[in-house]
Amino acid sequence: QVQLVESGGGLVQAGGSLGLSCAASGRILSLNVMRWYRQAPGKQRELVAAVTSGGSTNYADSVKGRFTISRDNAKNTVYLQMNSLKPEDTAVYYCNAVIFAATSLDADDYWGQGTQVTVSS
Repeated sequence: QVQLVESGGGLVQAGGSLGLSCAASGRILSLNVMRWYRQAPGKQRELVAAVTSGGSTNYADSVKGRFTISRDNAKNTVYLQMNSLKPEDTAVYYCNAVIFAATSLDADDYWGQGTQVTVSS
């Protein structure tokens, strides 16, 4: 069974840095685009950053220049390095990936369990 397992997150002061990682495991035939989303209390889940299998990246305007998404295809892992954190970055961060599993007839969306990031002012 394919699953995404996140690690990282925690509490940091404004201006600080945190790193997140998300590893995909299971019978994976192909791992396509990988993304990070976040959801703050009372708000909708929003896309933060995405990276294709070829390494092309895209970011939400609110995090451009501060966050960096990357991936290690050999480890089926995506990372999110967050610098210059602001209180408004406080949210639960979710990893998402489009994966073609060995047991599936098509690619599907998979989600991590979420990890809390809290930025204090």
